[in-house]
Amino acid sequence: MNDNNAENRESVNFIQKIINEDLINGTYGNRVQTRFPPEPNGYLHVGHAKSICLNYGLAKKNNGIFNLRFDDTNPTKEDESFVESIIKDVKWLCPDWEERIFFASDYFEKMYEYAVELIKKGLAYIDDLSADEIREYRGTLTEPGKESPFRNRSIEENLEMFEKMKNGDYANGEKVLRAKIDMASGNINMRDPVIYRILHETHHNTGDKWCIYPMYDYAHPVEDAIEGITHSVCTLEFEDHRPFYEWVLNNLDDFKAAPTKQIEFAKLFLSKTMMGKRYLKKMVEEGYVDGWDDPRMPTVAALRRRGYTSEAIQSFCEAIGVSKAQSVVDIAMLEYAVRDDLGPKVPRVMAVLNPIKLIITNYPEDQVEYMESENNPDNPQMGSRMVPFCKELYIERDDFMEEPPKKYYRLFPGNEVRLRNAYFVKCVDFVKDAEGNITEVHCTYDPETKSGSGFDGRKVKGTIHWVSAKHAVDAQVNLYDYMMEDQDYDKTNFLEKLNPNSKIVLKNCKLEPSIKEYETGDRFQFLRHGYFIIDTDTRLDNLVFNRIVQLKSSYK
Repeated sequence: MNDNNAENRESVNFIQKIINEDLINGTYGNRVQTRFPPEPNGYLHVGHAKSICLNYGLAKKNNGIFNLRFDDTNPTKEDESFVESIIKDVKWLCPDWEERIFFASDYFEKMYEYAVELIKKGLAYIDDLSADEIREYRGTLTEPGKESPFRNRSIEENLEMFEKMKNGDYANGEKVLRAKIDMASGNINMRDPVIYRILHETHHNTGDKWCIYPMYDYAHPVEDAIEGITHSVCTLEFEDHRPFYEWVLNNLDDFKAAPTKQIEFAKLFLSKTMMGKRYLKKMVEEGYVDGWDDPRMPTVAALRRRGYTSEAIQSFCEAIGVSKAQSVVDIAMLEYAVRDDLGPKVPRVMAVLNPIKLIITNYPEDQVEYMESENNPDNPQMGSRMVPFCKELYIERDDFMEEPPKKYYRLFPGNEVRLRNAYFVKCVDFVKDAEGNITEVHCTYDPETKSGSGFDGRKVKGTIHWVSAKHAVDAQVNLYDYMMEDQDYDKTNFLEKLNPNSKIVLKNCKLEPSIKEYETGDRFQFLRHGYFIIDTDTRLDNLVFNRIVQLKSSYK
């Protein structure tokens, strides 16, 4: 890509423009620091990958620092297994990351102290209203809220009650700490939002030390400021929360001089894909998929197991860019990025997924030849391999038809085709079983047409791949397709719209023997079928392959 294109791409990145202005003005002392702040209540999906790549990319581009910080402020939904999976995902997506891992729970003591500061300034108060009453008092988008009868407690009383909350003197829901802002604000998020609630729950990181936990909208700006984050890049649903984010930092003495800047961008939505974490969790818990890393899922763990590369995901995220406009990205763009990345990298092998026996009647009974095959025609440096060839082969069942339609150029009675990297063969007969299924195709071969040697110059229109029956490796192949059957679904009916053919298992596949030289996690192009990976949960004596992506998009 030339420099002009690179400059044009940069010019549309409104976030980089903001950073450029801050660097020119010395807003943060010529410093850029970003973060990715997941809640450890599920696995990350490809939408999170966009945010990770964006935040990491902005830091790297501006010689800055990138943090992974867990917003673990709700012990009722968090789990250590989610923490571990998120760390693994970020490590996979972000090279040279320095593994800067932080937790909101590391700052609970400081968050408490800052809440005390707000109380002392008359900017926070203890409220006895129930959750339902707070919701009722909050008002609507068209009607202002009304003040709590407990809003004007004295600072001394609020300080005393807040300490009792921390000490466990009250039950869950009995009291909350609220910011004291404006119950008539046009922004509902500014109508005295709750900043602390009581939860007598064990936390995965702090155990039973705390029984009060900060709300996300309060914790988020404080965490950012403590870590020295300069640009808090988040998705568009937080735009209405930004005034409260700024209110918190502007009212805490430690941060008001150069508060972190929150910047919002549009979320990633993919066609044919359900993305919401709570809905993915429902699919896992109710058994619609085989876990969070089921290759049909859009989680980062699932994409990794399916065979997607981190480079392909990074390239995809760069290609779709960032904007304020919400839209649905065609999943074909992601698949293109995967094919574009794998094409020059992976070896090409012959695999017969729906086998039928082909017998070359005039080929010597015990003869075995080795045919030279390029590992990747697009990358000659990958060299070649020798593939065994003998009298009995396997070919794809749909490479033979007894009564072919027009423009069918593969095998049928009387027709001649080339066996890839081998000979011309001509169909002379076939065998059926009692049910009428074709079980064998009989051909003759022309020994003068061996690939790479001279022959009489005649041409054939069809070339098919094959595997030696004597040397074939048995394998299971999982063919994965789009999770959603079509685009006509929403959060209420998406389970009814799941694609029943999102996973097809083929158990009698035949692969060329070179496949035994590889290990779990290795990727290939199966000629004519697409890109595949040896499943990371398989054994080499019982091979299972997952289809990563087809050779061309099947999206309609």
